[in-house]
Amino acid sequence: MFVKNKNTMSGKSKYYYDFDRNTTTTTINPKMRMSKEELGLEKKHETLTGALSPTGTRSNKSKKDNRVPYYYVGKNGYEARKVCDNFDLPYHLATATTYILRSYHKHDTPVDCLKKAIAHLEFELEKIEDAKANI
Repeated sequence: MFVKNKNTMSGKSKYYYDFDRNTTTTTINPKMRMSKEELGLEKKHETLTGALSPTGTRSNKSKKDNRVPYYYVGKNGYEARKVCDNFDLPYHLATATTYILRSYHKHDTPVDCLKKAIAHLEFELEKIEDAKANI
């Protein structure tokens, strides 16, 4: 015996899905046919850290990237990590470079940062010497 409940009032199985259930209206919202430019949603490219914009000029409205601490950003807006990336430095050289670049900006004295930089330079020298010994 087949018992109808509120989900199967039409007498169909509870697993039946009516694909036309949401198509009672035939009109579409006119804004759905508008482009991003027409809706005013297209934004021009703005850099986060003052890098060059695609047109080759600096953006006057450069936003500060809150993920990068102030002691890693130089006077002209150059970031230590981007300088290291630009030169394709290996890990230890890049880390030593960032320690050197921040050394006079993070702490009262640069001693700690410079010691860390020297340690990473020594790590890189050890890596080079080990690679030569294994040849």
